Amino acid sequence: MNTRPPSRRLSSRTAVLAAAIGLLVTGCSSSGTDEGDAGAGVVSGSGDLRVALVTHGSEGDEFWDRVRKGAEAAAAKDGIELTYLSDPDGAGQADLVRRAVRDGVDGIALTLAKPQAMKGPVNEARAADIPVVGLNSGVDAWQKAGLLTFFGQDESLAGRAVGEKLNQLKAKHTLCLVHERGNVGLEARCAGVKKTFRGTSENLYVDGTDERAVSGILTAKLRQDPSIDQVVTNGADFALLAVDAAAEADSGAEVATFDLNEELVDAVRGGNVRFAVDQQPYLQGYLAVDALWLYRTNGNVSGGGAAPVLTGPAFVTRTEADSVASFAAAGTR
Repeated sequence: MNTRPPSRRLSSRTAVLAAAIGLLVTGCSSSGTDEGDAGAGVVSGSGDLRVALVTHGSEGDEFWDRVRKGAEAAAAKDGIELTYLSDPDGAGQADLVRRAVRDGVDGIALTLAKPQAMKGPVNEARAADIPVVGLNSGVDAWQKAGLLTFFGQDESLAGRAVGEKLNQLKAKHTLCLVHERGNVGLEARCAGVKKTFRGTSENLYVDGTDERAVSGILTAKLRQDPSIDQVVTNGADFALLAVDAAAEADSGAEVATFDLNEELVDAVRGGNVRFAVDQQPYLQGYLAVDALWLYRTNGNVSGGGAAPVLTGPAFVTRTEADSVASFAAAGTR
């Protein structure tokens, strides 16, 4: 892995990335939902460095709003022109990275939910002397992929911690809801739960883009198997769906989740959700963009290129909910 900053001269550039990619990726999703800036190629800030943040986020997902908000805060501080792009499809995300490479950005931050799809684009970026850092997904794949560093949660570790927590709560039969098949991070979480949980653990695969279908499938599963006393979801919105599904199915199953938002924190405070695992998405976006600025301006590599920078897991139970409520309301937790 090249850990030395490329020597090419940095110069001020115009915002051609958004124009080039925005025209080419009609139909690709962006998580931007506030202030009318949804769509492909959301540009913020201006400066001598241009960075592309390319994720696998789906449209309207508040989690990715938090990632982007952190990235924008770092870009504003560092004087970076930031372009946010996303596509939940691996091939589509890879195409966005390739286009960023062709546009000659100064750095790329990306997620590795589907590492194999990113292999070629990352190699193209490295060949073009464009540094690439990882965030959120791919803690077990970033080094092999040739990234400089990684910011996120060790999903396997987080899953094992959840399994232990469920043991303490005396759960007996856990259902782990996977809303995106093939996402290595979600799979690792549920596998981690199964590894440490002493009861029965099974996965339920659904299409997370169709909330009505998710709710129907989960309700039917809980009706079919009343022995399920715990549902673990992989996103705050899915946890709230699970609470309603359990009520609809007249099930005694409790709900816990990875990730949180303002409504989820309220659900934890009210006792409707047992706990949430916070991986701090705002921090992931912030650190990824800031790391590229540090690398370009001072040759720094967080973690020395040998270890990921972990942003979680942190449990949010009823006890901790009050302390994070204001941050969740601000969209930063």
